Amino acid sequence: MHEPMKATLPPDLGAVLEAELDALDREMPRMQATAGNVFALATAWAERHAAILARTPPSMRSSMEARLQRIGIRWGVVSGARMTTQFPALGLPPKRIVLSSDVPSSDAMSSDGFDSRA
Repeated sequence: MHEPMKATLPPDLGAVLEAELDALDREMPRMQATAGNVFALATAWAERHAAILARTPPSMRSSMEARLQRIGIRWGVVSGARMTTQFPALGLPPKRIVLSSDVPSSDAMSSDGFDSRA
């Protein structure tokens, strides 16, 4: 697949940055486990973050910052909302569950207990 941003980079810089992001994500459990306190973890994160951004070309800076932000949120070293809800892939509306006492006649109720009119 063609990626226009990497076309203007020196030959392997894009691959090197990808490898650094992967390494950072893999090393986060170790960083959390060995950090003596939250300040040590924050310092370790900030050092790695700054080192990666220092090697990132200006044309890729905004996308790299966004990716680092997502990694930081996932590991709890950057403030931000974590996604904890699943959404249906097709965007189908949820079925309404209707109790038999709520339906005036049994013909509106399907055999699985869902309202067939919804």
